[in-house]
Amino acid sequence: MRKRNVAILFRLNRKEAEALDKKVKKSGLSREAYLRHLISGVVPRDAPPPDYYSMMRELHRIGNNLNQIAQKAHTLNVIDVQRYDRDMRLFENTVKKITEAVILPEPMKDENRRGV
Repeated sequence: MRKRNVAILFRLNRKEAEALDKKVKKSGLSREAYLRHLISGVVPRDAPPPDYYSMMRELHRIGNNLNQIAQKAHTLNVIDVQRYDRDMRLFENTVKKITEAVILPEPMKDENRRGV
């Protein structure tokens, strides 16, 4: 059985439908997913540029390499552990901030939540 088994039909005028379709297309989501985000109180972001995912894969690859280097260096005790750990946290936080800024939906502002 489907998790979502309540169908809701509502009507839009042409201008409203075009505006919705434009926003849905920019987000890269389905119309249903876009509306579910809005109902949940978050505004979907526009789909990221195509090179975003390749850049993030490269950042993760670099992070994995740094982690492997750190494990070896910790074992051999040949690096400044505190400095490395600080820089690694900075790297991880930067990846997280980029993801939040580009991918994750943002909370809906109160003035946009009329009647929800």
